[in-house]
Amino acid sequence: MKKSLLAVAAMTAFAGAAQAQSSVTVYGILDVGYVGSSYKGTSGTANAVSSGNSSTIGSATTNATSNAIGQSAESTSRIGFKGTEDLGGGTSALFTVEVGLNPNGATSFATFNRQAFVGLKKNGLGTVAAGTQYTPLFDVQSITDAAGNNNLVGNAIYSGSLQSSTGTFDNGLGAYNGQYNAATVNAGLTAQNSAYVTRSSNAVKFQSDRFAGVAAQVFYAQNNSSSTQYSVNYAGGTTVNAGGGVANNTVVGANVDYIWNKLQVVAAYQQFKAYDPAFGTAGTVLLTTIANGTAGSMGYNDTDAQTYGAATYDFGILKGYAQYINRKITSNIDSSYTATRQAYQLGVKSQLTPVISTYVTAGMGNSALFGQSVPKQNFRTFQIGTDYNLSKRTNLYVAYGSFNQSSSGAVGAGAATTTLGAAATPTSGANYAAGIRHTF
Repeated sequence: MKKSLLAVAAMTAFAGAAQAQSSVTVYGILDVGYVGSSYKGTSGTANAVSSGNSSTIGSATTNATSNAIGQSAESTSRIGFKGTEDLGGGTSALFTVEVGLNPNGATSFATFNRQAFVGLKKNGLGTVAAGTQYTPLFDVQSITDAAGNNNLVGNAIYSGSLQSSTGTFDNGLGAYNGQYNAATVNAGLTAQNSAYVTRSSNAVKFQSDRFAGVAAQVFYAQNNSSSTQYSVNYAGGTTVNAGGGVANNTVVGANVDYIWNKLQVVAAYQQFKAYDPAFGTAGTVLLTTIANGTAGSMGYNDTDAQTYGAATYDFGILKGYAQYINRKITSNIDSSYTATRQAYQLGVKSQLTPVISTYVTAGMGNSALFGQSVPKQNFRTFQIGTDYNLSKRTNLYVAYGSFNQSSSGAVGAGAATTTLGAAATPTSGANYAAGIRHTF
């Protein structure tokens, strides 16, 4: 008995010593409430193009409504772990791993599908980290959005899919967003989001400390491979050829964040480039793009350039926001084939009382396909919402968002590529939500 007590005491002392050198924090968000939607447009769903068959996208007109107890309307539910270890001399090691949660779903989390990285921090210099991380554009966009990057439609800059209990409909806002043939896409770099790419794997990021009001970031990701085709001869004369080839996927990006008194100005640029000479010839439309809404893959032979600029000013009673984003995807096989999307958005946010805040945003933009017969699509967006803070960690919210687009792009099926076809009917949709969010 005494030996057991001594062993327990020794283990406790060891754990205490380890804890003194490092710390680990468990954090997360749970967001649950009522989510409703209405939709009018094409029957295709942006997130459903996962089997390699995209022939039904834009094939019919659909009117749909949904009402349900849902989740993640204001913030994506998640759980994460982050830690630091003091290495001495102003240097520390750090890590973060994070996974999305579905409070109302039957599927439990299995992989860390949001962020997973490890790095080093030097006081007075900055932090360098490697792994799956947020992109430079997201890092500055997320702090300059009046709506806080919620998951409802109606945001022209951070455009997600229509939240619905009956499926995720294509929200328009750029016909090429999220349309790709998953059976043939190179999975070298994972990414997500439609107006821009939110996060990337295989990435190294350096974030500087702030000097004279300025903080900056540089970002690089790479996943290149090369293999040779070979043949295997089996008994009976059967020969099986194993494929080979070259796949070069790279990401470069940077941002700058400047704060002066009540003014904040940010800018970011990032470029995703995928090259695989085994697919595509001149004259073939190669605009397979980043997946929309869930972790997807880069397409073949595309250069995807994304630019963002924003400014905020705190007037006291309210804070003003101005945002601009531009995305251009160009075929590396034939540069006459491009897809572009640009948008502008204004917003205000006000702390009406110590516990009540509200925001309003309005945006507009367009998308266009060149090298195809699809006309330019113009869209308008709107959001309004209110938070009531019960405490520092718990709040109630109500929110509404809507969008209208002049036309919605149709997508045709393709064996090695996803081609872009003729325009379909105009689309419109709305989200309305009321819920409770708790952070821990």
